[in-house]
Amino acid sequence: MVKAGIIGSTGYAGQELVRLLLQHPEAEIVWYGSKSYIDKRYDEVFGNMFEIVDARCMDDNMEKLAEKADVIFTATPQGLCASLVNEEILSKVKIIDLSADFRIKDVSVYEQWYGIKHTSPQFIGEAVYGLCEINREQIKSARLLANPGCYTTCSILTIYPLVKEGLIDPDTIIIDAKSGTSGAGRSAKVQNLYCEVNENIKAYGVASHRHTPEIEEQLGYAAGKPLVLNFTPHLVPMNRGILVTAYASLVKEVTDKEIRSAYEKYYKAERFVRVLDPGVCPETRFVEGSNYVDVNFKTDPRTGRVIMMGTTDNLVKGAAGQAVQNMNLMFGLPEEMGLLLVPVFP
Repeated sequence: MVKAGIIGSTGYAGQELVRLLLQHPEAEIVWYGSKSYIDKRYDEVFGNMFEIVDARCMDDNMEKLAEKADVIFTATPQGLCASLVNEEILSKVKIIDLSADFRIKDVSVYEQWYGIKHTSPQFIGEAVYGLCEINREQIKSARLLANPGCYTTCSILTIYPLVKEGLIDPDTIIIDAKSGTSGAGRSAKVQNLYCEVNENIKAYGVASHRHTPEIEEQLGYAAGKPLVLNFTPHLVPMNRGILVTAYASLVKEVTDKEIRSAYEKYYKAERFVRVLDPGVCPETRFVEGSNYVDVNFKTDPRTGRVIMMGTTDNLVKGAAGQAVQNMNLMFGLPEEMGLLLVPVFP
């Protein structure tokens, strides 16, 4: 059994980790960490865990946790994992960080976009970006794993095959993305209150959203050169889900069959990326509660562009599910173990 500890178990992503790990046949949760609810029963924080979890919330003492666990998940705000990790801890336990602390390789870019000083830059180089479909082999030997964000996971997987195959001009990419409110976290914010969100849709972080450099960096690796793109997120009044609609100019005349072949080249054997049938647009309701990413495309001969579409559950494949998928790879377990969740519908 893989002994898992969770720092930040009372946030939305942390609770989703608990839900997934509880039904994982080879995992055992040994630490429910929470800065806000220390010594409170976990099922008092989340009523859905009544008579399922009888543990109490612990603190964020990573050094003590490293003595008890094989893997530590940090589902925490930016800066915390970097402030806690050290060489002694990494010599004892693997860390899967759900924040952005180790996703971006250029520390100056991280500090610019996140507005905080990185306190453990010495570990950035060895951290593996945990997008399983692209970095599977590197993940298997990682001891520090940077779990991608929800917008980035959906955006990268939606666009990656066409960038990798050189079918689009990467500097023309425009990403229009929409997210449910759970993507903003569980902490109380006026802008996320029911009356502020209901019956409304809004753009935010326009030309400044902090997931932008992460998407640029990873797609830049696929393109073989740095790239710059536009990314605009929107908040929509639903609990879960990410919908990405991305646009780019084709570099040559290609058929739909050629574009579909590019997607199938990279995703045909992937368990959690589903290339939909021609003409079917991805919908958030068909991935809810699951670890799937649904993708598809439509060419526009009139403009010489391709429209790439993708959707995923921001709390599962966009956070906790991807973290468990990474854990499976890191411990030599079947990649899909504990994650074969049929999407919830309706």
